[in-house]
Amino acid sequence: RPFNGERTVFSTNYDDSKIFIGGLSWDTSKKDLTEYLSQFGGVVDCTIKTDPATRRSRGFGFVLFKDATSVDKVLELKKHKLDGKLIDLKRAKILFYHVYR
Repeated sequence: RPFNGERTVFSTNYDDSKIFIGGLSWDTSKKDLTEYLSQFGGVVDCTIKTDPATRRSRGFGFVLFKDATSVDKVLELKKHKLDGKLIDLKRAKILFYHVYR
């Protein structure tokens, strides 16, 4: 692509009340995930990402808590097990995309 005087900058930040969950069992439902994480605080939203063609779980999702302190509580516990699998929880990242002209 020819240079047109634009500069693109990507930056990341963290969403204080949202976590990323990886390593989910294919059988884990939104209800299962919400029930498990509710022990750490109020869950506002829970999403498990699925393949658009098969509608099968892609093995990861996101949970939004009412309060950012719930994320801290979740992350204090180093190992989480759900539906027989160890799951990986991290703060959710937000990707910012800036174009400068």
